[in-house]
Amino acid sequence: MLNINKTDVLIIGAGAAGLMCAATAGYRGRNVTVIDMGKKPARKILISGGGRCNFTNTNASPDNYICQNPHFVKSALSRYSADDFIDLVDRHGLNYHHKTLGQLFCDDSAQDLVDILLTECEWAGVTITMRSEVLSVTTSDNGYLVTTSNQNYQCQSLVVASGGLTMPKLGASPIGYKIAEQFGIQILPTCAALVPFTLHQHDKQRFDGLSGISINCQVSSENGVSFNENILFTHRGLSGPAILQISSYWQAGQAISINLLPKQRLSDTISQWQKEQPQKSIKNLLSSILPKRFIDAIATENIPEKSVNQLTHAEIAALQQYFHIWQIKPNGTEGYRTAEVTLGGVDTNELSSKTFASKKQQGLFFIGEVIDVTGWLGGYNFQFCWSSGIACGYVI
Repeated sequence: MLNINKTDVLIIGAGAAGLMCAATAGYRGRNVTVIDMGKKPARKILISGGGRCNFTNTNASPDNYICQNPHFVKSALSRYSADDFIDLVDRHGLNYHHKTLGQLFCDDSAQDLVDILLTECEWAGVTITMRSEVLSVTTSDNGYLVTTSNQNYQCQSLVVASGGLTMPKLGASPIGYKIAEQFGIQILPTCAALVPFTLHQHDKQRFDGLSGISINCQVSSENGVSFNENILFTHRGLSGPAILQISSYWQAGQAISINLLPKQRLSDTISQWQKEQPQKSIKNLLSSILPKRFIDAIATENIPEKSVNQLTHAEIAALQQYFHIWQIKPNGTEGYRTAEVTLGGVDTNELSSKTFASKKQQGLFFIGEVIDVTGWLGGYNFQFCWSSGIACGYVI
């Protein structure tokens, strides 16, 4: 029998939410232990944003999150905002830069951000134990007994910050969902989100050779949600920021609509061409406003082989329809392997929005990605991790 290590707070998961929660509770004088089955802490932070980590977004608001209870995120986000996290990294001298749409990235390496979180935990007296797999959780007179692969822990408060199912190579685990189910807490269906699409074979063949081409578009889901950003053709299908965004709102079997020319009206552009370059072919003219390889790939089926001044009204209307409402039906997504986050998870109706405590089970808390809260692409998910970690850390 392993010895029992007594601690006030045990946090499962040494990621963004878990480390933020640990430091917050530690500064309150609580004895805090963080356990994680991985080799090193915060591995998702280290690889995100191409290794520079888009760690928050200055525009973060409840509107940027998907949750069955749209009001759930309001309390935590209002009490710990992007500005608050920026203040923290400023105090540590992190070098970072602003990108488009409110995104903030580390200048050098995401390791700089991880070092800040680990420093905060060290200053707060937090113990972090890696390579520690949770085998069982049981209640005891004083709270919880947690058996791991190398230690038993007795704790008053148990915080589940184990993340979702994304990036299994980094050690993603369903342990958080299993603990919730064990205590009768509802789990909403999970799926990969912020993830590239794969295509049906006929579309794959049609777009073979377009890998690497990027187009600024407006992409819309069948339920009317739209994002204006780039799409990127890959050898497997479609990716890019707009595609990742819309994937969170897409369901199997649905089509997506892509406005390939969101900043102009094609029929007006054609009228201009007819006046200024009437003898030029419509195909060549379209290649001047969209990538030529893309125009070549779709030309046979959709672009008349004629000069622009020979186009009929019906052909102009058809081109207008095609380029502004290009419909494509994905075959599926690349799944958890490349997804940035997990959609669904622990039902927020089971939790307090102020403390993230279970309403059914005293002393049990859930924070971060394991919950049914999914942010947009662009630092919103990390901001929810910081906000939920702080809110929980204040009360455990």
